[in-house]
Amino acid sequence: MNAASTPFFVVFAKDKNYVSGKIDELNRFGVSYVIVCGEHFDHPLVAYRAPKGKYDAITSALGRIPKDAKIVAFNDVDTQISAFETMLRHFDDPRVAIVFAPELVIEGPQRAFFTIFNPIRRFLPLAASGELLMIRQEVLRRILPLKPCKAEDTYIMFKTLELGYKVVFCEECCAQTTRTKTGSKEEIYKRKTVAGIYQALSMSKPPPVARFLYALLPFAAIFLVILGRNGYHIFKGILLGFLDYMRGDRSGTWDTTYMK
Repeated sequence: MNAASTPFFVVFAKDKNYVSGKIDELNRFGVSYVIVCGEHFDHPLVAYRAPKGKYDAITSALGRIPKDAKIVAFNDVDTQISAFETMLRHFDDPRVAIVFAPELVIEGPQRAFFTIFNPIRRFLPLAASGELLMIRQEVLRRILPLKPCKAEDTYIMFKTLELGYKVVFCEECCAQTTRTKTGSKEEIYKRKTVAGIYQALSMSKPPPVARFLYALLPFAAIFLVILGRNGYHIFKGILLGFLDYMRGDRSGTWDTTYMK
């Protein structure tokens, strides 16, 4: 590996499903890591933390990150990653504080959504992907502890931009993951995600263009219906997420039981 250093991985798991497979994967990579798990799992590198939201798990992991680790990699347990070394070269630029990889969704409504959204993210920092995100530890420590937020990855990105650093959307690698498989479940997923993004906007100072575009989102999202029935559910989820935030949703709980 070149660039800054070998990253220290912090993996988040709501339960012990996928933990064994993720341990095998990280051991193959030869990286140091800790897994923050919402269930007890008998392994020296798995730390139990009662589920309160991913924002809380991130904050709780800070004390387990070696002080000499320049780069911290956040990774979700239910992903398969490859070629993450390509992300490190971006840290050769001292102005870059965050590099994140796109989600690779094999099936389901989000495949069409990311076909539209990822080209936009190449140029505009509108939302980060927490499936695989690397951040300079010195910057992370300036942001933590996190406030409750259901879009903690985007919140961290907005705070990083607020501090004057750059963010890179790295498409040379990806994090393969499983997402919703039906339009109705995608509606719920989008509802939670969008509410979290508006939470993140309210607690940070992102670029004006991001704030402007999110102000238009509840109205512009109607054009997603051109994607058919799945597009309708995505539009409805975006609208409901915005309304949840306007009605006062400020919780950081992330419940994925609806995806099963």
